[in-house]
Amino acid sequence: MLGSLLALLIVPFAVAVVSFFVPARAAAGLTVASGLACFGLALALVPPAADGALNYLSYLRVDAVSEIFLLATAFLYAAVAVYAAGYLRGRTNGYARRFYLGFNLFAWAMIAAPLMSSLALLWIAIEVTTVVSALLVAIEDTDGAAEASWKYVLIASAGLGLGLLGTIFAYYAGAQVLGVHTDLSMQPLIAAGPRLPKTPVELAFLLAVLGYGTKVGLVPVHTWLPDAHSEAPTPVSALLSGALLATSFYAVLRFYQVAAAALGAGLPRDTLLAFGIASLLLASLYVFGQRDIKRLLAYSSVEHMGILAIGVSFGAPIALAGVLLHVLAHAAAKGSAFMGAGVFTVKYRTKDMSVMRDGLRLLPWSGPLFLLAIFALSALPPSGIFRSEFEIVAGGLSSGSYTAAAVLVILVTIAFFGLATSMTSVLLTPAHDVDSAVEAHGQPAGDLTPGESSTWMVVPVLAGLVLLALLGVHPPGDLTNLITQAAAQLRGVGR
Repeated sequence: MLGSLLALLIVPFAVAVVSFFVPARAAAGLTVASGLACFGLALALVPPAADGALNYLSYLRVDAVSEIFLLATAFLYAAVAVYAAGYLRGRTNGYARRFYLGFNLFAWAMIAAPLMSSLALLWIAIEVTTVVSALLVAIEDTDGAAEASWKYVLIASAGLGLGLLGTIFAYYAGAQVLGVHTDLSMQPLIAAGPRLPKTPVELAFLLAVLGYGTKVGLVPVHTWLPDAHSEAPTPVSALLSGALLATSFYAVLRFYQVAAAALGAGLPRDTLLAFGIASLLLASLYVFGQRDIKRLLAYSSVEHMGILAIGVSFGAPIALAGVLLHVLAHAAAKGSAFMGAGVFTVKYRTKDMSVMRDGLRLLPWSGPLFLLAIFALSALPPSGIFRSEFEIVAGGLSSGSYTAAAVLVILVTIAFFGLATSMTSVLLTPAHDVDSAVEAHGQPAGDLTPGESSTWMVVPVLAGLVLLALLGVHPPGDLTNLITQAAAQLRGVGR
């Protein structure tokens, strides 16, 4: 298993370097192989991670909590690598080489983050994701992409500056108990929680939530997210939304564990509840009236990050299990939705939903699959998101948080109507209405003959929906054990 940890760090980095020096087709094949290999390695770590933590060289550590986030990232890396092979068809060799270099480095940094054993190394890994993903957002070399990338860099850098300050306060708190040579390893900090000084731990947690919250997309520090997700190439948008936001939320969870051990559950849960409600409220309203299909999905991501924060605030075992399942289900659903949206943008040659019409007929595979992905994001059964949100709400009711649970249900329902309204026009409105839309908005009509752009862009969406159905109907036993153990760790009683 220790070999698997090293392979997860070495393989995508090596492929990133090699991809820059080989032809585009070879880079695509290497990237697909790397993604599938990383997903296989992550799957192999599920049983041992559920049984106990794996440590290597005092710098690498995998336990049940980190394995959940590793699985989400590895699955999306594999799925989006396949998708990118079709999406980049027709691009120049130079563009493809730059893309695969950045894409693999981005996946490598997100895989590395949950493998880090200390808060300091975790901060470094997430900082690397910022640098690489900002370059990928700007890779299209348009004014909109450059502006979105610059905005992302400014806001995320400010946030990670606050995250670094929170890490420094965590070091100060740990040094009072563990000595000045403490390396900010998470488990010793959590174990020493009751003896840590309260004030620096409070500051560390609040700064971490606000700082890493910029990368999570929590309101009010979410403003970079809709622009970046809209302007980035679709494969990058899928990774940003399905993996990067969750990886950043993983950092918040680690500070939450330290804070809960030192302060009790009150302040950490109340803080997450406030950020979660605000995020869910804004996102559920902003999904109405969006014209950009990728921007619409970006606000949906803000919604789901708010659901995660609210779920952790409930604190009940079933709610925490629902949060961890939601991380996996959201990765599959949002990745599938963004990849499906990418097919539409290629077909219609625009991101403007007012021009997109008759998607179910014009895209005989991608249209229905995209509709199913939207249903899954809206928590319709039997998707994994329905199961995870049901568990979160049940946890809220069992913990006595009746008002918060009711608000969660109401806002999620509002968001569903917003998504449904937008998708109805895209998928069901007859194609003859496109001419009037083009005339009104000055947008290109695209290719209005039925047919798919590429099989490579259909298969990963189908795989994501199959995974969602599996998570919703009957998650594998090993995965259920992993989620149960991870939830116990978040409550402070697991291995």
